[in-house]
Amino acid sequence: MPIGEFGRPPALPGEGSAALTTPMYWMYEMGQASLNPARAVTDATKILFQNPLNPWSHTEFGKSIAAGCELFERTTRRYGKPEWGLDDTEVNGVRTPVEIRVVWEKPFCRLLYFDRKMARPLRVPHPRVLIVAPMSGHYATLLRGTVEAFLPTHEVYITDWSDARMVPLAEGRFDLDDYVDYVIEMLHVLGGNMHIIAVCQPSVPVLAAVSIMEAEHDPYVPLSMTLMGGPIDTRRNPTAVNNLAAEKGIDWFRSNVITKVPFPHPGFMRDVYPGFLQLNGFITMNLDRHMDAHKNLFKDLVKGDGDLVDKHRDFYDEYLAVMDLAAEYYLQTVDVVFVKHALPRGEMTHRGKPVDPSKITRVALMTVEGENDDISGLGQTEATHGLCSSIPADRRVHYVQKGVGHYGVFNGSRFKSEIVPRISDFMLLAANGKPKLSLAAAAE
Repeated sequence: MPIGEFGRPPALPGEGSAALTTPMYWMYEMGQASLNPARAVTDATKILFQNPLNPWSHTEFGKSIAAGCELFERTTRRYGKPEWGLDDTEVNGVRTPVEIRVVWEKPFCRLLYFDRKMARPLRVPHPRVLIVAPMSGHYATLLRGTVEAFLPTHEVYITDWSDARMVPLAEGRFDLDDYVDYVIEMLHVLGGNMHIIAVCQPSVPVLAAVSIMEAEHDPYVPLSMTLMGGPIDTRRNPTAVNNLAAEKGIDWFRSNVITKVPFPHPGFMRDVYPGFLQLNGFITMNLDRHMDAHKNLFKDLVKGDGDLVDKHRDFYDEYLAVMDLAAEYYLQTVDVVFVKHALPRGEMTHRGKPVDPSKITRVALMTVEGENDDISGLGQTEATHGLCSSIPADRRVHYVQKGVGHYGVFNGSRFKSEIVPRISDFMLLAANGKPKLSLAAAAE
Protein backbone atom coordinates (compact mmCIF):
# COMPACT_ATOMS: atom_id res chain seq x y z
CA MET A 1 0.00 0.00 0.00
CA PRO A 2 2.51 2.49 -1.11
CA ILE A 3 0.95 5.71 0.15
CA GLY A 4 -0.67 4.32 3.28
CA GLU A 5 2.27 2.26 4.40
CA PHE A 6 4.83 4.77 3.20
CA GLY A 7 2.96 7.28 5.35
CA ARG A 8 1.47 10.67 4.64
CA PRO A 9 4.04 12.71 2.72
CA PRO A 10 5.63 15.21 5.11
CA ALA A 11 4.77 18.88 4.89
CA LEU A 12 7.93 20.56 3.68
CA PRO A 13 8.83 24.24 3.39
CA GLY A 14 9.32 25.41 -0.16
CA GLU A 15 7.31 22.62 -1.77
CA GLY A 16 8.27 21.90 -5.35
CA SER A 17 11.93 22.81 -4.92
CA ALA A 18 14.12 19.91 -5.96
CA ALA A 19 17.09 21.71 -4.44
CA LEU A 20 15.48 21.35 -1.01
CA THR A 21 15.82 17.56 -0.94
CA THR A 22 19.45 17.42 -2.04
CA PRO A 23 21.02 18.26 1.37
CA MET A 24 18.08 16.95 3.41
CA TYR A 25 19.61 13.62 4.37
CA TRP A 26 22.98 15.23 5.12
CA MET A 27 21.32 17.72 7.48
CA TYR A 28 19.49 14.90 9.22
CA GLU A 29 22.75 13.01 9.77
CA MET A 30 24.39 16.14 11.15
CA GLY A 31 21.45 16.63 13.50
CA GLN A 32 21.72 13.06 14.74
CA ALA A 33 25.45 13.48 15.34
CA SER A 34 24.96 16.75 17.19
CA LEU A 35 22.61 15.02 19.64
CA ASN A 36 25.15 12.39 20.68
CA PRO A 37 26.64 14.46 23.54
CA ALA A 38 23.17 15.26 24.90
CA ARG A 39 22.20 11.59 24.72
CA ALA A 40 25.37 10.63 26.60
CA VAL A 41 24.55 13.11 29.37
CA THR A 42 20.95 11.92 29.68
CA ASP A 43 22.09 8.28 29.78
CA ALA A 44 24.47 9.07 32.64
CA THR A 45 21.75 11.05 34.43
CA LYS A 46 19.27 8.21 34.05
CA ILE A 47 21.73 5.71 35.50
CA LEU A 48 22.39 8.07 38.41
CA PHE A 49 18.70 8.47 39.27
CA GLN A 50 17.98 4.75 38.90
CA ASN A 51 20.82 3.73 41.20
CA PRO A 52 19.30 2.22 44.37
CA LEU A 53 22.18 3.71 46.40
CA ASN A 54 21.06 7.20 45.41
CA PRO A 55 18.37 8.32 47.91
CA TRP A 56 16.82 10.56 45.25
CA SER A 57 16.05 7.49 43.09
CA HIS A 58 13.32 6.47 45.55
CA THR A 59 11.52 9.81 45.34
CA GLU A 60 8.96 10.96 42.78
CA PHE A 61 11.38 13.71 41.77
CA GLY A 62 14.16 11.22 41.05
CA LYS A 63 11.84 8.87 39.17
CA SER A 64 10.57 11.80 37.10
CA ILE A 65 14.13 12.77 36.17
CA ALA A 66 14.92 9.18 35.10
CA ALA A 67 11.65 8.95 33.16
CA GLY A 68 12.33 12.22 31.36
CA CYS A 69 15.82 11.03 30.42
CA GLU A 70 14.38 7.82 28.92
CA LEU A 71 11.81 9.76 26.90
CA PHE A 72 14.52 12.04 25.53
CA GLU A 73 16.70 9.08 24.58
CA ARG A 74 13.85 7.16 22.94
CA THR A 75 12.53 10.12 20.94
CA THR A 76 15.96 11.05 19.56
CA ARG A 77 17.36 7.58 18.94
CA ARG A 78 17.76 6.00 15.50
CA TYR A 79 16.18 2.58 15.82
CA GLY A 80 17.95 -0.36 14.19
CA LYS A 81 16.41 -3.37 12.50
CA PRO A 82 14.50 -5.41 15.11
CA GLU A 83 15.18 -9.06 15.80
CA TRP A 84 12.60 -11.69 14.90
CA GLY A 85 12.62 -13.25 18.35
CA LEU A 86 10.91 -16.40 17.08
CA ASP A 87 13.08 -19.08 18.65
CA ASP A 88 10.44 -21.80 18.93
CA THR A 89 6.86 -22.70 18.12
CA GLU A 90 4.35 -25.39 19.00
CA VAL A 91 3.79 -28.14 16.42
CA ASN A 92 1.15 -30.76 17.23
CA GLY A 93 1.40 -29.89 20.92
CA VAL A 94 5.19 -30.17 21.04
CA ARG A 95 7.45 -27.16 21.65
CA THR A 96 9.76 -27.08 18.64
CA PRO A 97 12.92 -24.99 18.09
CA VAL A 98 12.98 -22.69 15.06
CA GLU A 99 16.09 -21.77 13.07
CA ILE A 100 15.88 -18.81 10.68
CA ARG A 101 17.93 -19.46 7.54
CA VAL A 102 18.60 -17.45 4.39
CA VAL A 103 17.74 -19.64 1.40
CA TRP A 104 18.04 -17.04 -1.38
CA GLU A 105 19.56 -13.60 -1.57
CA LYS A 106 19.89 -10.64 -3.91
CA PRO A 107 20.99 -7.06 -3.21
CA PHE A 108 17.53 -5.80 -2.25
CA CYS A 109 16.05 -8.88 -0.58
CA ARG A 110 16.77 -12.06 1.34
CA LEU A 111 14.37 -14.99 1.45
CA LEU A 112 14.12 -16.32 4.99
CA TYR A 113 13.00 -19.82 5.95
CA PHE A 114 11.71 -20.53 9.46
CA ASP A 115 13.04 -24.06 9.80
CA ARG A 116 11.17 -25.99 12.49
CA LYS A 117 13.54 -28.53 14.00
CA MET A 118 11.03 -31.31 14.61
CA ALA A 119 12.13 -34.49 16.35
CA ARG A 120 9.89 -36.58 14.09
CA PRO A 121 8.79 -35.95 10.50
CA LEU A 122 5.14 -35.06 9.96
CA ARG A 123 2.85 -37.78 8.66
CA VAL A 124 1.14 -35.25 6.42
CA PRO A 125 3.38 -32.37 5.27
CA HIS A 126 2.20 -28.90 6.21
CA PRO A 127 1.46 -26.38 3.43
CA ARG A 128 4.46 -24.37 2.27
CA VAL A 129 3.77 -20.63 2.41
CA LEU A 130 5.67 -17.69 0.96
CA ILE A 131 4.69 -14.49 2.79
CA VAL A 132 5.57 -11.41 0.75
CA ALA A 133 6.11 -8.62 3.26
CA PRO A 134 5.49 -4.96 2.41
CA MET A 135 8.46 -2.97 1.15
CA SER A 136 7.04 0.24 2.47
CA GLY A 137 9.19 1.67 5.20
CA HIS A 138 9.04 -0.83 8.04
CA TYR A 139 11.11 -3.99 8.16
CA ALA A 140 9.65 -7.43 7.52
CA THR A 141 9.72 -7.99 11.30
CA LEU A 142 6.51 -5.94 11.40
CA LEU A 143 4.92 -9.24 10.35
CA ARG A 144 6.36 -11.11 13.33
CA GLY A 145 2.85 -11.87 14.55
CA THR A 146 1.82 -13.02 11.07
CA VAL A 147 4.69 -15.49 10.89
CA GLU A 148 4.14 -16.63 14.46
CA ALA A 149 0.48 -17.41 13.72
CA PHE A 150 1.30 -19.56 10.68
CA LEU A 151 4.33 -21.39 12.08
CA PRO A 152 2.53 -24.16 14.02
CA THR A 153 0.74 -25.46 10.91
CA HIS A 154 2.81 -24.25 7.93
CA GLU A 155 6.31 -24.21 6.52
CA VAL A 156 6.91 -20.46 6.38
CA TYR A 157 9.13 -18.38 4.11
CA ILE A 158 9.17 -14.56 4.09
CA THR A 159 10.74 -11.78 2.04
CA ASP A 160 13.22 -9.74 4.08
CA TRP A 161 13.62 -6.52 2.09
CA SER A 162 16.86 -4.56 2.35
CA ASP A 163 17.34 -1.00 3.57
CA ALA A 164 18.24 0.88 0.38
CA ARG A 165 20.85 3.00 2.17
CA MET A 166 22.77 -0.21 2.85
CA VAL A 167 22.86 -1.29 -0.82
CA PRO A 168 25.88 0.09 -2.74
CA LEU A 169 25.07 2.14 -5.82
CA ALA A 170 27.11 -0.33 -7.88
CA GLU A 171 24.41 -2.97 -7.29
CA GLY A 172 22.11 -1.06 -9.65
CA ARG A 173 18.54 0.15 -9.51
CA PHE A 174 15.47 -1.44 -7.97
CA ASP A 175 11.99 -0.64 -9.25
CA LEU A 176 8.55 -2.23 -9.41
CA ASP A 177 9.58 -4.40 -12.37
CA ASP A 178 12.50 -5.72 -10.32
CA TYR A 179 10.12 -6.43 -7.44
CA VAL A 180 7.99 -8.60 -9.75
CA ASP A 181 11.11 -10.37 -11.03
CA TYR A 182 12.21 -11.10 -7.47
CA VAL A 183 8.84 -12.71 -6.64
CA ILE A 184 8.97 -14.90 -9.74
CA GLU A 185 12.56 -15.94 -9.05
CA MET A 186 11.76 -16.83 -5.45
CA LEU A 187 8.88 -19.05 -6.55
CA HIS A 188 11.27 -20.78 -8.95
CA VAL A 189 13.85 -21.29 -6.21
CA LEU A 190 11.22 -22.79 -3.91
CA GLY A 191 10.38 -25.29 -6.62
CA GLY A 192 6.61 -25.38 -6.76
CA ASN A 193 3.97 -26.75 -4.37
CA MET A 194 3.77 -23.30 -2.75
CA HIS A 195 1.07 -20.97 -1.53
CA ILE A 196 1.73 -17.23 -1.63
CA ILE A 197 0.38 -14.53 0.69
CA ALA A 198 0.77 -10.83 -0.10
CA VAL A 199 0.31 -8.53 2.88
CA CYS A 200 -0.93 -5.08 1.81
CA GLN A 201 1.39 -3.29 -0.65
CA PRO A 202 2.80 -6.46 -2.32
CA SER A 203 -0.68 -7.42 -3.54
CA VAL A 204 -0.08 -5.55 -6.82
CA PRO A 205 3.38 -6.98 -7.68
CA VAL A 206 2.35 -10.47 -6.53
CA LEU A 207 -0.77 -10.39 -8.72
CA ALA A 208 1.40 -9.13 -11.58
CA ALA A 209 3.99 -11.89 -11.02
CA VAL A 210 1.38 -14.65 -10.99
CA SER A 211 -0.30 -13.18 -14.08
CA ILE A 212 3.00 -13.21 -15.98
CA MET A 213 3.80 -16.75 -14.87
CA GLU A 214 0.40 -17.99 -16.00
CA ALA A 215 0.70 -16.21 -19.36
CA GLU A 216 4.00 -18.03 -19.90
CA HIS A 217 2.63 -21.39 -18.67
CA ASP A 218 5.21 -21.42 -15.90
CA PRO A 219 5.14 -24.74 -13.99
CA TYR A 220 6.10 -23.01 -10.73
CA VAL A 221 2.94 -20.95 -10.27
CA PRO A 222 1.68 -21.13 -6.68
CA LEU A 223 -1.20 -23.40 -5.75
CA SER A 224 -3.05 -20.46 -4.22
CA MET A 225 -2.71 -16.70 -3.86
CA THR A 226 -4.03 -14.79 -0.83
CA LEU A 227 -4.12 -10.99 -1.03
CA MET A 228 -4.67 -9.15 2.25
CA GLY A 229 -5.69 -5.49 2.47
CA GLY A 230 -3.99 -4.59 -0.80
CA PRO A 231 -4.49 -1.56 -3.09
CA ILE A 232 -5.55 -3.45 -6.22
CA ASP A 233 -8.04 -0.75 -7.26
CA THR A 234 -7.80 2.43 -5.19
CA ARG A 235 -10.63 4.01 -7.16
CA ARG A 236 -12.98 1.95 -5.01
CA ASN A 237 -13.84 3.54 -1.69
CA PRO A 238 -10.70 5.74 -1.76
CA THR A 239 -9.23 6.72 1.59
CA ALA A 240 -7.56 10.01 2.51
CA VAL A 241 -4.11 8.55 1.98
CA ASN A 242 -5.15 7.17 -1.44
CA ASN A 243 -6.27 10.61 -2.58
CA LEU A 244 -2.94 12.24 -1.76
CA ALA A 245 -1.20 10.82 -4.82
CA ALA A 246 -3.86 12.09 -7.20
CA GLU A 247 -3.80 15.51 -5.55
CA LYS A 248 0.00 15.92 -5.50
CA GLY A 249 1.03 14.11 -8.68
CA ILE A 250 4.23 12.17 -9.22
CA ASP A 251 6.36 15.27 -9.83
CA TRP A 252 5.60 16.53 -6.33
CA PHE A 253 6.86 13.31 -4.78
CA ARG A 254 9.98 13.35 -6.93
CA SER A 255 10.77 16.93 -5.93
CA ASN A 256 9.92 16.79 -2.25
CA VAL A 257 10.64 13.35 -0.76
CA ILE A 258 13.55 11.98 -2.81
CA THR A 259 17.10 12.63 -1.64
CA LYS A 260 20.55 11.03 -1.85
CA VAL A 261 22.11 8.77 0.76
CA PRO A 262 25.01 10.56 2.46
CA PHE A 263 28.48 9.28 3.27
CA PRO A 264 29.51 6.96 4.97
CA HIS A 265 26.52 4.64 4.37
CA PRO A 266 27.14 1.81 1.85
CA GLY A 267 24.42 3.23 -0.41
CA PHE A 268 26.22 6.58 -0.70
CA MET A 269 24.65 8.75 -3.45
CA ARG A 270 21.73 6.39 -4.09
CA ASP A 271 18.39 8.19 -4.61
CA VAL A 272 15.98 7.14 -1.87
CA TYR A 273 12.80 8.00 -0.04
CA PRO A 274 14.48 8.14 3.40
CA GLY A 275 13.11 6.37 6.43
CA PHE A 276 13.13 9.47 8.65
CA LEU A 277 10.74 11.22 6.25
CA GLN A 278 8.48 8.18 6.17
CA LEU A 279 8.49 8.11 9.97
CA ASN A 280 7.44 11.75 9.99
CA GLY A 281 4.50 10.76 7.79
CA PHE A 282 3.59 7.77 9.99
CA ILE A 283 3.55 9.86 13.15
CA THR A 284 1.75 12.95 11.83
CA MET A 285 -1.14 10.78 10.62
CA ASN A 286 -1.93 9.99 14.28
CA LEU A 287 0.05 12.62 16.17
CA ASP A 288 -2.35 12.91 19.13
CA ARG A 289 -2.29 9.16 19.73
CA HIS A 290 1.52 9.03 19.74
CA MET A 291 1.80 12.04 22.06
CA ASP A 292 -0.66 10.45 24.48
CA ALA A 293 1.28 7.16 24.35
CA HIS A 294 4.51 8.92 25.35
CA LYS A 295 2.77 10.90 28.10
CA ASN A 296 1.48 7.60 29.46
CA LEU A 297 4.97 6.11 29.21
CA PHE A 298 6.30 8.91 31.42
CA LYS A 299 3.55 8.29 34.00
CA ASP A 300 4.09 4.51 33.93
CA LEU A 301 7.84 4.93 34.38
CA VAL A 302 7.27 7.13 37.43
CA LYS A 303 4.71 4.66 38.84
CA GLY A 304 7.02 1.73 38.09
CA ASP A 305 4.40 -0.16 36.02
CA GLY A 306 6.82 -2.51 34.26
CA ASP A 307 4.24 -4.37 32.15
CA LEU A 308 2.85 -1.24 30.48
CA VAL A 309 6.36 0.16 30.01
CA ASP A 310 7.51 -3.06 28.33
CA LYS A 311 4.49 -3.03 26.01
CA HIS A 312 5.26 0.53 24.97
CA ARG A 313 8.92 -0.26 24.37
CA ASP A 314 8.14 -3.38 22.34
CA PHE A 315 5.65 -1.56 20.11
CA TYR A 316 7.74 1.53 19.46
CA ASP A 317 11.01 -0.36 19.03
CA GLU A 318 9.30 -1.91 16.01
CA TYR A 319 7.23 1.07 14.87
CA LEU A 320 10.11 3.56 14.93
CA ALA A 321 12.51 1.26 13.05
CA VAL A 322 12.29 2.34 9.42
CA MET A 323 14.33 1.82 6.29
CA ASP A 324 15.00 3.80 3.13
CA LEU A 325 13.27 2.87 -0.13
CA ALA A 326 14.86 2.98 -3.56
CA ALA A 327 13.50 6.10 -5.25
CA GLU A 328 12.69 4.42 -8.56
CA TYR A 329 10.64 1.73 -6.82
CA TYR A 330 8.72 4.22 -4.70
CA LEU A 331 7.95 6.62 -7.53
CA GLN A 332 6.98 3.90 -10.01
CA THR A 333 4.67 2.28 -7.46
CA VAL A 334 2.93 5.56 -6.59
CA ASP A 335 2.53 6.37 -10.28
CA VAL A 336 1.31 2.94 -11.43
CA VAL A 337 -0.92 2.07 -8.47
CA PHE A 338 -2.28 5.37 -7.16
CA VAL A 339 -2.04 7.89 -9.98
CA LYS A 340 -2.68 5.88 -13.15
CA HIS A 341 -4.57 2.91 -11.63
CA ALA A 342 -2.83 0.93 -14.34
CA LEU A 343 -3.65 -2.58 -13.12
CA PRO A 344 -7.47 -2.30 -12.87
CA ARG A 345 -7.52 -0.33 -16.13
CA GLY A 346 -5.65 -3.09 -17.94
CA GLU A 347 -2.72 -0.79 -18.68
CA MET A 348 -0.02 -2.20 -16.40
CA THR A 349 3.06 -3.60 -18.09
CA HIS A 350 6.14 -5.50 -16.95
CA ARG A 351 9.30 -5.13 -19.01
CA GLY A 352 7.13 -3.85 -21.83
CA LYS A 353 4.70 -6.81 -21.74
CA PRO A 354 1.08 -6.43 -20.60
CA VAL A 355 0.07 -7.69 -17.17
CA ASP A 356 -3.21 -9.55 -17.67
CA PRO A 357 -4.74 -11.18 -14.55
CA SER A 358 -7.35 -12.86 -16.76
CA LYS A 359 -4.58 -15.26 -17.80
CA ILE A 360 -4.65 -16.82 -14.32
CA THR A 361 -6.46 -20.16 -14.44
CA ARG A 362 -4.58 -22.63 -12.23
CA VAL A 363 -4.17 -20.54 -9.05
CA ALA A 364 -6.90 -20.39 -6.40
CA LEU A 365 -7.62 -16.87 -5.16
CA MET A 366 -8.55 -15.58 -1.72
CA THR A 367 -8.87 -11.92 -0.76
CA VAL A 368 -9.09 -10.63 2.81
CA GLU A 369 -10.18 -7.16 3.92
CA GLY A 370 -10.81 -5.38 7.21
CA GLU A 371 -14.19 -3.79 7.80
CA ASN A 372 -12.64 -0.60 9.23
CA ASP A 373 -9.53 -0.38 7.05
CA ASP A 374 -8.69 3.30 6.60
CA ILE A 375 -5.63 2.64 4.42
CA SER A 376 -6.86 0.23 1.75
CA GLY A 377 -10.57 0.95 1.62
CA LEU A 378 -13.14 -1.81 1.66
CA GLY A 379 -13.51 -3.22 -1.84
CA GLN A 380 -10.04 -2.33 -3.12
CA THR A 381 -8.71 -5.87 -2.64
CA GLU A 382 -11.99 -7.54 -3.61
CA ALA A 383 -11.57 -5.93 -7.04
CA THR A 384 -9.05 -8.70 -7.76
CA HIS A 385 -11.88 -11.12 -8.44
CA GLY A 386 -13.16 -9.05 -11.34
CA LEU A 387 -9.69 -8.92 -12.87
CA CYS A 388 -9.06 -12.65 -12.44
CA SER A 389 -12.07 -13.55 -14.54
CA SER A 390 -10.65 -16.87 -15.76
CA ILE A 391 -10.27 -18.39 -12.31
CA PRO A 392 -13.28 -20.71 -11.89
CA ALA A 393 -15.85 -19.45 -9.42
CA ASP A 394 -15.34 -22.53 -7.29
CA ARG A 395 -11.66 -21.55 -6.84
CA ARG A 396 -12.24 -18.01 -5.50
CA VAL A 397 -13.31 -16.69 -2.10
CA HIS A 398 -13.53 -13.26 -0.47
CA TYR A 399 -13.58 -12.64 3.28
CA VAL A 400 -14.20 -9.44 5.26
CA GLN A 401 -13.11 -9.46 8.88
CA LYS A 402 -15.55 -7.55 11.03
CA GLY A 403 -14.34 -4.99 13.52
CA VAL A 404 -10.70 -4.62 12.45
CA GLY A 405 -8.72 -1.88 10.79
CA HIS A 406 -5.77 -2.19 8.47
CA TYR A 407 -3.30 -3.59 11.02
CA GLY A 408 -5.86 -6.13 12.23
CA VAL A 409 -5.96 -7.72 8.77
CA PHE A 410 -2.55 -9.31 9.36
CA ASN A 411 -1.92 -9.11 13.11
CA GLY A 412 -3.63 -9.26 16.46
CA SER A 413 -6.04 -11.59 18.24
CA ARG A 414 -8.76 -11.64 15.58
CA PHE A 415 -6.18 -12.34 12.90
CA LYS A 416 -4.95 -15.36 14.82
CA SER A 417 -8.34 -16.69 15.83
CA GLU A 418 -10.47 -15.88 12.77
CA ILE A 419 -8.39 -15.04 9.70
CA VAL A 420 -5.53 -17.57 9.92
CA PRO A 421 -7.83 -20.63 10.25
CA ARG A 422 -9.78 -19.51 7.18
CA ILE A 423 -6.64 -18.99 5.11
CA SER A 424 -5.30 -22.38 6.23
CA ASP A 425 -8.55 -24.12 5.26
CA PHE A 426 -8.55 -22.27 1.95
CA MET A 427 -5.03 -23.46 1.16
CA LEU A 428 -5.83 -27.09 1.94
CA LEU A 429 -9.05 -27.01 -0.04
CA ALA A 430 -7.43 -25.18 -2.96
CA ALA A 431 -4.55 -27.67 -3.11
CA ASN A 432 -7.06 -30.53 -3.24
CA GLY A 433 -9.25 -28.86 -5.87
CA LYS A 434 -12.32 -28.79 -3.66
CA PRO A 435 -15.48 -27.00 -4.90
CA LYS A 436 -16.66 -23.55 -3.87
CA LEU A 437 -19.15 -25.01 -1.37
CA SER A 438 -16.23 -26.05 0.82
CA LEU A 439 -14.35 -22.80 0.29
CA ALA A 440 -17.41 -20.76 1.16
CA ALA A 441 -17.92 -22.82 4.30
CA ALA A 442 -14.36 -22.01 5.34
CA ALA A 443 -15.14 -18.30 5.13
CA GLU A 444 -18.39 -18.32 7.07
